[in-house]
Amino acid sequence: MPARILVAEDDLKQAELIRRYLEREGHLTVVVHDGRAAIDEARRRSPDLLVLDVMMPKVDGLDVCRVLRADGEVPIIMLTARSTEDDLLLGLDLGADDYLTKPYNPRELVARVRTVLRRTRVRAEGEVYRVGELEIDPSRHEVRLAGEPIELTPAEFKILACLAASPGRAFSRQQLLEHAFGFDHYVFDRTVDVHVMNLRKKIEPSTVPTYLKTVYGVGYKLADKVASHAS
Repeated sequence: MPARILVAEDDLKQAELIRRYLEREGHLTVVVHDGRAAIDEARRRSPDLLVLDVMMPKVDGLDVCRVLRADGEVPIIMLTARSTEDDLLLGLDLGADDYLTKPYNPRELVARVRTVLRRTRVRAEGEVYRVGELEIDPSRHEVRLAGEPIELTPAEFKILACLAASPGRAFSRQQLLEHAFGFDHYVFDRTVDVHVMNLRKKIEPSTVPTYLKTVYGVGYKLADKVASHAS
């Protein structure tokens, strides 16, 4: 389905190329060239998705992401010339839905846009997942434990929601990044491990995991049932 897409890219030629490819897909595309304009346009137009370059004048892309995440849940694909693990972790923690490193093929960006939009629309259908006293509501972007709200980073929430959609299923670290964020090129085992460690501190009732289980030699899964004494 066509979407309203905001592209924030200070390289004029690259921005025009992105616009042409997205419009060829039928999307209504608006282009801006600095971070301040990206914030203003996102607030004014409420786009379905934002393609956001990290290195931009006035306000950089990371700060744009930080500001817009405080406003709401617009899906964001970040474009960057930097591809270190720390950059990836920061992008995830700020709430990026995908992360594409330059140089890239515009057709790959279009495919990522398609995937993120599809994933966002599935989340919007409103199913709430429950395991024991843990409740995950993707449409409201809320997690509760025994009725009490739990504050998660955007990255933590996406990983937990991915696991909750298939309780009992074991995901490898790469599968979690692919399913939760769409990443398939810049995958670091530690990226998922760090978020799982932080999730456990927030949702587990003790140091022995009740909900978020390690599957040795594979990765992680969310328990499909919890013993009554653990609840």
